[in-house]
Amino acid sequence: MIDLRFLRENPDVVRASQRARGENPAHVDALLEADAARRAAVAAADNLRAEQKTLSKQVGKASPEQRAGLLAGAQELAAKVKEAEAAQTEADAALDAAHRAISNVVQDGAPAGGEADFVLLDTVGELPTFDFEPKDHLELGESLNLIDIERGAKVSGARFYFLTGFGAMLQLGLLQLAAQKAIANGFTMMIPPVLVRPEIMAGTGFLGAHSAEIYHLDDEDLYLVGTSEVPLAGYHSGEILDLSAGPKRYAGWSSCFRREAGSHGKDTRGIIRVHQFDKVEMFTYCRPEDADAEHQRLLGWERDMLAAVEVPYRVIDVAAGDLGSSAARKFDCEAWVPTQQTYRELTSTSNCTTFQARRLSVRYRDENGKPQTAATLNGTLATTRWIVAILENHQQADGSVRVPEALVPFVGTDVLR
Repeated sequence: MIDLRFLRENPDVVRASQRARGENPAHVDALLEADAARRAAVAAADNLRAEQKTLSKQVGKASPEQRAGLLAGAQELAAKVKEAEAAQTEADAALDAAHRAISNVVQDGAPAGGEADFVLLDTVGELPTFDFEPKDHLELGESLNLIDIERGAKVSGARFYFLTGFGAMLQLGLLQLAAQKAIANGFTMMIPPVLVRPEIMAGTGFLGAHSAEIYHLDDEDLYLVGTSEVPLAGYHSGEILDLSAGPKRYAGWSSCFRREAGSHGKDTRGIIRVHQFDKVEMFTYCRPEDADAEHQRLLGWERDMLAAVEVPYRVIDVAAGDLGSSAARKFDCEAWVPTQQTYRELTSTSNCTTFQARRLSVRYRDENGKPQTAATLNGTLATTRWIVAILENHQQADGSVRVPEALVPFVGTDVLR
């Protein structure tokens, strides 16, 4: 949720953010009205309760002759208090609904527009050239017994797969390397639950426009996570953190699940867009004033990991209309995929400012000991999709694939053949 005080003082900024995202700026006025109505309802209920308290004292001191009239007035006032409290409850619910309809305020400097309106920040590495016809990752994966799509579909349906033999070792190696790098940079390694309660999923902002992408278990009323960002965001919900020594950093290793609703016919070949994959995700809690610097650090750790697997990539500043509702700013690293002759996303890092922590009531104490809302950030450190870029960029003329040096100790060979 956005800061209501910021909204009251800067409504035009929030309207501009909504327009930049391609969302309805009228939601801002609806929230302002709901906020005003709720404050009025609270004041009315408080005034009536104060009046009730005063009258109660008068009843206690009244003479027998006065008591009957005062008791009748107290009964009438009690009914009014009950009505006012019901109105306050209704106003609270209306405010909450209006509040949740507003996405995070886009950070100054983020480009406006949609998916194609990103700003290129950097390009790293030389694009590979081949003196043979390169194979795509699925052809390589099947020929080297690394990926089995056919049996994945037989067992689970479309967009499922088996990673087999060295394919499984390649993924485990990627995630283990990511885990080691995370620990070396001060992250606490976590293996979180992948089923979460509705309030945790909603608190991270994933039950808005993209809720159709999430698997829900109706009988248990639990959601399968699409990223370990969700349980890690909920890890400290309702708590006051000690951030006096700097940010709290966690790295979650988990399986992730996405329905991929609305992507029918898109990236159906191979393992680029699938229903289940594994990922190591960085997650940070910090003071809001430290969030921008922490965002750059997360991006730097992503770039270090990409350098380790030796794939060419670019860094983009994602446009406002392509941000998730929780993100105020997002940087993606996209690796070159030779057979597609384009870059595809491998990592994202988002600064969610205080949006998630306000929903989840995660706070810290400032220098005066006063509780304040924390900021949260997240970033991908490795995921199954990286296998696509590794196979295609490191393939050789004989159909084998060179294993990046950093992964050899984990995979157990320097060439997949």
